[in-house]
Amino acid sequence: MAAARDISTTFAKGLSVLRAFDAENARLSFSDIARICDLDRAAARRLVLTLEHLGYVRRQGRVFALTPKVMVLAGGFLQSHQYGKRVQPVLDAISARIDTPLSLAVLEEGEALYVAQARMEPSRVSFGFTVGSRLPLLPTAIGRALLARLPEEKSALLVAESPLVMHTPQTPLDRESILECVAEARRAGHAITRGEFEAGVAGIAVPVPGATGHPFALGTSLAQAALTVEREATILQALQDCARALAEGAG
Repeated sequence: MAAARDISTTFAKGLSVLRAFDAENARLSFSDIARICDLDRAAARRLVLTLEHLGYVRRQGRVFALTPKVMVLAGGFLQSHQYGKRVQPVLDAISARIDTPLSLAVLEEGEALYVAQARMEPSRVSFGFTVGSRLPLLPTAIGRALLARLPEEKSALLVAESPLVMHTPQTPLDRESILECVAEARRAGHAITRGEFEAGVAGIAVPVPGATGHPFALGTSLAQAALTVEREATILQALQDCARALAEGAG
């Protein structure tokens, strides 16, 4: 890790401005960005105008929005890991096999970050998450599968530090019970949630074995009422087959 003296704080602040834009904050003013990024307004203005000059944000009246150029920042990662050649075909094949969308996520800064997806067209149900979406670890199946890939002490630390937010009446708010769920996911090799993040939605996820560096997990969501015992077994088998294929491809 680089020493503090070698870090460009200005560059870091510029990246924080890009991260300020999300589904709830698609258009932001100078004041909004200053508040979200904990910057003074003058600094926020300079950073935003620089990003506008470089083409990463565009002005819309008194607010700003991201441009498609930000996808270039992710493109290098996806291309260097051959997502189009090695990952996407596997996801597409397994998704078609079980007629269910699939998502691949990596643990990044205490969240599950979607890095690839296979979506059914036309999809009967859409839960609104895309590549680049970030999900909380504690109430989601894919988050718990990621935690299960970590050593116990590291997953316990993340469970202790992650925010507890009530998304639905079924969201667990007791950290000990969440730790038990993660431990069970580690033993069973998969995690299942029912209505804990989105009401009426079940999530199923499995860790991707053998992944180096940041842990990966693979999961899907479907209407809770559709998750019969038979359907659960079919999806779990497909997810495990997909995870093994992804791990073999990465090797």
